[in-house]
Amino acid sequence: MANRSHRNAGHRAMNALRKAGGKHSSESSLSISPAQSTRHVFDVADCLDTLAMLPDGSVQLIICDPPYNIMLADWDDRVDYLSWASQWLAEAERVLAPTGSIAIFGGLQYQGEAGSGDLLSIISHMRGNSKMLLANLIIWNYPNGMSAQRFFASRHEEIAWFARTKKYFFDLDAVREPYDEETKAAYMKDKRLNPESVEKGRNPTNVWRMSRLNGNSRERVGHPTQKPAAVIERLVRALSYPGSTVLDFFAGSGVTARVAIQEGRNSICTDADPVFRDYIAKQVEFLEADGLVNSARQYELVEGLKNLDARHNRANAVPSAAAE
Repeated sequence: MANRSHRNAGHRAMNALRKAGGKHSSESSLSISPAQSTRHVFDVADCLDTLAMLPDGSVQLIICDPPYNIMLADWDDRVDYLSWASQWLAEAERVLAPTGSIAIFGGLQYQGEAGSGDLLSIISHMRGNSKMLLANLIIWNYPNGMSAQRFFASRHEEIAWFARTKKYFFDLDAVREPYDEETKAAYMKDKRLNPESVEKGRNPTNVWRMSRLNGNSRERVGHPTQKPAAVIERLVRALSYPGSTVLDFFAGSGVTARVAIQEGRNSICTDADPVFRDYIAKQVEFLEADGLVNSARQYELVEGLKNLDARHNRANAVPSAAAE
C-alpha cells in the first residue's frame, strides 16, 4: 500500500503553500525576532508544584524526561505510575500555548519492568484522556549501548511529540541536515527539485541517529540519565522560537536550561533532587567555556519559582498566549 501521506490533502496543500513562499497560520500569528536577553528560572521543586505556579497557555515547549519507574534512584519509584503521570500530563496541557508542544522521552520496558510506567502507557492514556495531537513518534537511534545475550541489544529510545492544537509551531528549516557537496550538485541538476530546498538540506526524518553520552563524555555533569545536548537542541530549535518559553519540570542534569540559554529562549527548569543546583552550575560553566554565550546574547539566571511574577511575565519569560 502506498504511503497515506502521499494522498493527504493537508500535506499537499502545505507543500504548495511553502513553494509559493507562504506560511502556516501557526507562524503568521507570531511575532518572532531574536531575543537580546533571556531569563532562566530554576529551582528544586516537585513537578506539580512547578506547574501550579504557571498560568494557562504560557509555555511554548515542554521538554519532558520523566522517571521511567525502574527504581534507578529514590525519585524513580512510583506505586501507581500512571495515576501520578496523569496529573502532570493534564497540567502540562493546560500551560501550553495553542502553538505549543510537549516532547516526552521514554522507552518500552521489558521483563520485570514491564507495565511499571513506559511510554506506551503514557501514549495510551493521552489517546483516551487528552485532546492533544500525536504529531510524531521520534526514534532516537544510538550506536552505543550495553550488550545483551538473551535478547537483541537495545539501540533506541522514543520521544513522543504531542502538539497542543493543529496550530502548533514547527520550524523545519532550523533543523535541516545539509547535503554533502556531491549530493547537492547531483540534486541541483534535477529539474524536478526546488534549488532553494536543496540548498536548505534534507528533512532529518523522525529517526535521529545520535550517540548517547559515554561515561567519560565532556558533557556529563553526574546525572545517571543525562540526555545529549544535541537531542535537546533539535527539539528546541524545531518546536520553539526565539524569545519563547521552554519548560522542563523533570530537569535532571540541567541540559534544557543550557540549550535554552544557547538558543535564545527563556526557560523554567525544576527538579525534585537538590543536586540539581550543582548540575545547573556545571551546565553554565560548560556554556561559557565553549564560548556559546557572549555579550551579544545576555541572559539572567535566577533561582526560585517565586521569581515567576508579573515583572517576569512582562519580560516574556512566560509570554501571554494567543487565543485558540
